[in-house]
Amino acid sequence: MNAAQYKCPNCDAELIFDPATQQLSCEFCRGMFTLEKIKEIYADVAPQTEEENQQQESFESHTNLYQCKSCGAEIMAEDDTTATFCYYCHNPVILAGRLKGEYKPSKIIGFHIKRDEAEQMFKEWCGKKKFIPADFKSQQQLEKMTGLYVPFWVTDCKVYADFHALGKKTRSWTSGSYRYTETKEYDVIRKANITTKGIPADGESKIEDLLMESIEPFDYSALKPFDMSYFSGFFADKYDVDKQAVFPRIKERVETACRNVINQSVTGYSSTVTEHQKYDIERTDWQYIMLPVWFMTYRYQDKIYEFAINGQTGKLAGTPPLDKGKLALASVLFGLGVALVTFLGGQFFI
Repeated sequence: MNAAQYKCPNCDAELIFDPATQQLSCEFCRGMFTLEKIKEIYADVAPQTEEENQQQESFESHTNLYQCKSCGAEIMAEDDTTATFCYYCHNPVILAGRLKGEYKPSKIIGFHIKRDEAEQMFKEWCGKKKFIPADFKSQQQLEKMTGLYVPFWVTDCKVYADFHALGKKTRSWTSGSYRYTETKEYDVIRKANITTKGIPADGESKIEDLLMESIEPFDYSALKPFDMSYFSGFFADKYDVDKQAVFPRIKERVETACRNVINQSVTGYSSTVTEHQKYDIERTDWQYIMLPVWFMTYRYQDKIYEFAINGQTGKLAGTPPLDKGKLALASVLFGLGVALVTFLGGQFFI
């Protein structure tokens, strides 16, 4: 006998029937769904077409997976790539096999920023930083900059917002020799269905999430149907963080966005005190896409520093290493300068 199995529409984990609530629950995202709601959601999901099946089979047969034995990174490449290097630790990597069709992205944004433009942006960024190691901005280091397609989960979420607050309106006036203050209190209630669009979270554990968030946003209007030809001359990551793992990050960003929408609607009060607010994600539609990033790592005193440029918009972010020797020398020279000025000033007033 076949058992019916439903996946959570938020994070794709398996749903379990809860006898206490008579609903289906998710142990990962704590979502709760009625049987009717789940059947409605699954009825909207169209089966995969023959063309989609062929595209998936083509992806599997023409995509190699390379693995770094040093740091464990897994790199996607076209089937004509025979050897490459790891853009995290810069060691050679070896062919590990073919990728399964489940790793085939649905959409991709191609690179708009060329390599020479990315290098110039990096040089200008370094020029604004003090006390960085000399070889950090060397030509040898620039050669390690890699054009990388980073895997992203992008979600559209349907959210039910339930907000309660106490609003106060205060006015004061003077009559004769008396000062009066009037305070009126109001129940402020907001119940709304909110849809968030295109909330991203990268699916690569080896790149800092904050770094990827720092080079957002990407312009989704440039999204194209995925094609392996975009990989030509570039590298690509295989995602190692699935929907279940990224959902907490997605949820946090969705709740922040919804909270801002509700707060902006609460106006006209002298003050408000929030008494209750809840944002329930009722449905999440996922897309697995590839986004372009110029990426570079730098090892300094046993610590890895990362630098990234949005390959579409040119927005950049990173944490430069600090050369403590340069900093110490600058401190000494500054101290000597202060001492010299003090000495000369004392001589002048003698």
